Amino acid sequence: MDARIVDRMNQCVKPNDTLYFLGDFCMGSVEKVAAYRKRLNCNKIHFIEGNHDKMTRKLQSAFASWNSLSEIHVGKQGIVLCHYAMRVWLHHGRGTWQLYGHSHGNLPDDPLLLSMDVGVDSHDFLPWHFEEVKKIMEVKAIAKGHPLAAGVNSTSIRYD
Repeated sequence: MDARIVDRMNQCVKPNDTLYFLGDFCMGSVEKVAAYRKRLNCNKIHFIEGNHDKMTRKLQSAFASWNSLSEIHVGKQGIVLCHYAMRVWLHHGRGTWQLYGHSHGNLPDDPLLLSMDVGVDSHDFLPWHFEEVKKIMEVKAIAKGHPLAAGVNSTSIRYD
């Protein structure tokens, strides 16, 4: 399965793209983690630590950044990144999204909550592109009746 994930990732993510990896990078030894990281084309991977990253933690320098939780913006869109799903997060009432992994597609989605499981294991082992997430979040914002639903910012950033 590791080989398939790497192959699918490399089909979509180019060397100069920015990738946010939301935890559980690789199981195994430090050497296995290092080899796995070297196989990925993407030079700039921001890492959000997961519960199975004991060995990956030893190679933090292989990533552009390392956090347990991160707040980013893509254009004007605020996004909170965490390995775990949250029910509330910073600025959740103002249209900020929360993206997570960990649940392997097994956590029921709340159509009124601007959060989403972006794990590759529930997306045909492909990374999610910002525009894919944006389309889903726009539908959720409209369903929720969020006043910012019509004002979601478009961007050309590839992976965020």
